[in-house]
Amino acid sequence: MFFEQMHASWQEALRSLKPLLDELEAKLQASGDAIAPPMNLVMRAFSSPLENVRVLIVGQDPYPTPGHAVGLSFAVAPDVSPLPRSLANIVRELSDDLGKFNTDGSARKGDLSKWADQGVLLLNRHLTTNLSETAGHLDLGWARFTDQVVAVLNRKLGRRLVSVLWGAQAQQLSAALCDSQVIASAHPSPLSARKGFFGSRPFSGANTLLQQVGEQPIDWSC
Repeated sequence: MFFEQMHASWQEALRSLKPLLDELEAKLQASGDAIAPPMNLVMRAFSSPLENVRVLIVGQDPYPTPGHAVGLSFAVAPDVSPLPRSLANIVRELSDDLGKFNTDGSARKGDLSKWADQGVLLLNRHLTTNLSETAGHLDLGWARFTDQVVAVLNRKLGRRLVSVLWGAQAQQLSAALCDSQVIASAHPSPLSARKGFFGSRPFSGANTLLQQVGEQPIDWSC
């Protein structure tokens, strides 16, 4: 299921990891535990072509709250309110960076699917967790998969990729993203947002870097 849910370009690039994905899928099914996101959304970040990726934003693992995780790091469904606190801080920084309203004049919310549609890969290091348990699957084996995803992106896209690394865990990937353009700051979590995330202007910064290598900027409407 997991391997087959990926776009064909990702399947080709990550074919050697099919046994690992099959193993992870089997572990989750055998556990019988309720997980986030639902099984049909676990690989959602890989539903678009690899070649379309222009920006990488790395999270740790999905929201454990029922109904929140949608398979894209930091994102929630359009009807979720109030927003998870990290996402609320992201929307606050986005509003401070680029204005309080989307390009159509609507207020900013928490649905980040428009970003994904434009080539923003919203990737969690660990693609699942148990419901109501933060970081429940850190030892399941997902990092072996996502580390290879990052390596493929770095190798295939190089300077055309802007990598946005929030927090110490995401910044552990800096060496693996040595050929991409990196924006790093504190994590948007309430515990660290005031230690360098607020005021970092990652969205306008990413667009500047994209334009410097001839790529179109992202419309950060959400």
